[in-house]
Amino acid sequence: MKVLVIGAGNMGLTYSEGMAKSPLLNRQNLMINDVSADTIATLKEISYFDAYEKLEDCLPQADIVFIGVKPYHADELFERMKPMLNKNQIFVSLMAGVTIDSMEKSLGMPKVVRTMPNLPAKVGKGVTSYTESKDVSRVELLMVRNLLDTTGESIHVENEDFINKSTGISGSGPAYIFYFMQSMLEAAQKMGFSDNDSRILVSNTFEGAVQLFNESDLSPETWMDRVASKGGTTRAALDSMDDNNVNQLIKDAAYAAFNKAVELGES
Repeated sequence: MKVLVIGAGNMGLTYSEGMAKSPLLNRQNLMINDVSADTIATLKEISYFDAYEKLEDCLPQADIVFIGVKPYHADELFERMKPMLNKNQIFVSLMAGVTIDSMEKSLGMPKVVRTMPNLPAKVGKGVTSYTESKDVSRVELLMVRNLLDTTGESIHVENEDFINKSTGISGSGPAYIFYFMQSMLEAAQKMGFSDNDSRILVSNTFEGAVQLFNESDLSPETWMDRVASKGGTTRAALDSMDDNNVNQLIKDAAYAAFNKAVELGES
């Protein structure tokens, strides 16, 4: 199985690293393509990559092609790709807002998988939702899933509507966490903690809370009740959030991201 990643930006390189370091490629190097000569020169120094500046030198050889360019480069890229393709190839999109139908029509190819990755894939903690066109077989989909899982976990969804919904939860979700962390950092610093101590207080609190959640069957609501005593400090904080409608505002933010994903797919 020969795998090619087109685009060595954030997501493209993240998935390239995960797949190349896994045993799935049967000791073959992962092929990677980028338009930047400087990027290619850097990638050529990495032993598990075969780096290419020209698509014609790598695209015809590939069995599975991951596309990790910015969405606004997609149309131009598809035009360049089209003469070099064959119908047995599988195309996996890491691009936001690019639909399966648009890829099928632009490439003239029937086997397309659309994904929604997220940033924690960079540290092997990603979650990637994915769905496929009707011509992708179960065996082919399993191969793609195994490759996606090299950066964390993947979730198969039944249609592209759930890809857009995943954008609002997992795709954009890390930014919501960073937003909350930033607010807590600022509060700690205002209370007089040093920058370093503020970072430790906030990051370890988040990490510990997530671990508690993952190692139990308890809901976040139950954990909140365990932490918050009636009339205590935590309850005062939670009551303040409820009074300021923070719960609804977070839901509204997730739906704003979802609606924007739908809009991008329709443009």
